[in-house]
Amino acid sequence: MRPRFSALLLLLSFLVFTSALAKDNPGELAKDAVSSDPKKSASAIAELRSLGPAGLQTLLRAHAVEINKHINEPLTLATPEWEHLSMALDAVSQQKNSYLSGLYWYTDLGEAKAAARRAGKPILSLRLLGNLNEEFSCANSRFFRTILYSNAAISQILHERFVLHWKSVRPAPHVTIDFGDGRKLERTLTGNSIHYILDTEGHPIEALPGLYGPDAFLRAILATQKVFAKLKEAGGANPGQGLLSYRRERIQRLNASWLTDIEKTGGKAPEGLSVIRRADGTPEALQIAQLALVKALTETTMLRALTGASESLGKITDEPAWRKIAQLHLADAELDSRSIGLIWRQTHRVLTADGSRMTSQAAFENLIEKLQLNVALDTVRNEYLMRTKLYAWLLEDRGRSDIETFNKKVYSELFLTPASDPWLGLFTADTYMALDDGGLVR
Repeated sequence: MRPRFSALLLLLSFLVFTSALAKDNPGELAKDAVSSDPKKSASAIAELRSLGPAGLQTLLRAHAVEINKHINEPLTLATPEWEHLSMALDAVSQQKNSYLSGLYWYTDLGEAKAAARRAGKPILSLRLLGNLNEEFSCANSRFFRTILYSNAAISQILHERFVLHWKSVRPAPHVTIDFGDGRKLERTLTGNSIHYILDTEGHPIEALPGLYGPDAFLRAILATQKVFAKLKEAGGANPGQGLLSYRRERIQRLNASWLTDIEKTGGKAPEGLSVIRRADGTPEALQIAQLALVKALTETTMLRALTGASESLGKITDEPAWRKIAQLHLADAELDSRSIGLIWRQTHRVLTADGSRMTSQAAFENLIEKLQLNVALDTVRNEYLMRTKLYAWLLEDRGRSDIETFNKKVYSELFLTPASDPWLGLFTADTYMALDDGGLVR
């Protein structure tokens, strides 16, 4: 029995030694992570993931030549070796198409907060339907991967100045449409995402609901990083008061920008709104006219004045008005070369086989133009309609509540997909479908 025991002991010692050696030599892990041996690659990927952002950087550096080739030449053939590398990168980073972004995402908020405290950085926390490292996460998060995280300027800022975290709120509804002749379409249905920027304790500083154009997103995260720095400088000197002033000012600025855009597109301020203007005539501050007469503004009446102005502007901004406003902000939605390269890789086969009279290049240019207009439209709607509501809720939340509690409110009352509705509004028992069990498969 003793020889067998000794052999087992030697084997265990060897495994411990090789594991320690791999940790001391991350280059070996980067090599093993793309191995065609599933067990070998899985073990190396897990080790690299456990090393945090440093593990991802090791993998990126070790395969920089191949990665840069695919970035610079989007239609480079996806060989089996590239597929192994791409999967390894996505597993270590926990983000699909991470070869472009090079971003490491925590999936545990506790770990993200610990990393943020060590680095003295804010946390950018994404909440989404589905998982960020999977193809069929919700539509917004797929656009984030394509036009935000792949953007060279944004990925650099996120890498250098933020700790990144994502959490799935619930699975993304996924449907396959079978046309019965061999053709199928796969899609996700409904779902929305939101970026929170949190302090090192996980309290919300800022919130960006839905999709933003690259330039608008970049401005927002840079501005919030400055707010975080000021709060950090102030130390324990009542950060809540500073945030109250910041959020009141932000609602005013958003309302003023909204009215400015309305006036630029031929509209005018709605009745019942008191507008304070700068010397050049542009709106500076808005509030309900009746409240402007109140001499002693309380916190409650001040909030009513701010949110009432947003509601008044919302009533006069119809679909044609939104499209005109979006045209004013097309520059915010302009995509960079990395994002365009990824979109070309994802769509070129479909565009080539489309059968339309346009060449694939002309069709692609048309696709990009249409996409950028839609992104600009989403940006202004999310900025003016949704973000003003979020600021109001954050102003009311004096206790700076737990982010999970706040996020439930967002998904329930802003995105209208409450956790209490298991069907996300896609099915109700009181709507007749002429199908057994209403078409449900449980």
